[in-house]
Amino acid sequence: MPRMSIDRQELLAHFDALLQPARFKDYGPNGLQVEGKARIERVVSGVTASRALIDAAIAARADALFVHHGLFWRGQDGRIVGWMKERLQRLLAHDINLFAYHLPLDAHPELGNNAQLGLRLGWRTEAHFGDQDLGCVGVAAYADAAALSSHLQQVLARQVLLVAPSGLRPVRRIAWCTGGAQGFFEAAIAAGADAFVTGEISEPQVHLARETGVAFIAAGHHATERYGAPAVASHVAERLGLAHEFIDIANPA
Repeated sequence: MPRMSIDRQELLAHFDALLQPARFKDYGPNGLQVEGKARIERVVSGVTASRALIDAAIAARADALFVHHGLFWRGQDGRIVGWMKERLQRLLAHDINLFAYHLPLDAHPELGNNAQLGLRLGWRTEAHFGDQDLGCVGVAAYADAAALSSHLQQVLARQVLLVAPSGLRPVRRIAWCTGGAQGFFEAAIAAGADAFVTGEISEPQVHLARETGVAFIAAGHHATERYGAPAVASHVAERLGLAHEFIDIANPA
């Protein structure tokens, strides 16, 4: 089958139509962050626009890179020096477009990070909670939080951190939100969850878990967010006849 190509702005329009970034108040710009060549044939997706992923995209002869964590964030140092210079220099030298979608990629009801994590774990979203309704709540059937933790470790192929009160109770209602959503824990408790799964944990959540009886599992920021980018990029590339490859840069965080 002959490879197709598409105009940069047309590809951006397809991503925007699917992910609807205007709906979200985010921490940085969503959409095209770095302009590369005008025509795109090959898209590489990944989680974070790190130097390692950019180098891998160059080796894969990508025309565009589609990620969850882009280069630019609210409040960061605006100078193009150090690591930022190294990443930008590579993208510009090889004329690679960088597309980045943060909260819109978390939230897409079928292809987003939360939906894709739930799909792999057998969880179906029945309601939403938290800031901008990013968190998901669904029915579960685990004997206790230890069984849930074991399931996560098997699916994600990594260790997870479980904080659970003594006297483990069955998990019949589960809440989750990928990445750094530990601040959603109180909202998950208010939503009636028996357990909350996210990527990271901070000091306060340990005490809340012990005091409320609701289990908290930190399963890894990268590990919980490595499914949305390839799902969206693959979906769009297939519709437009573009080549697509997902490159997963290992990250223990």
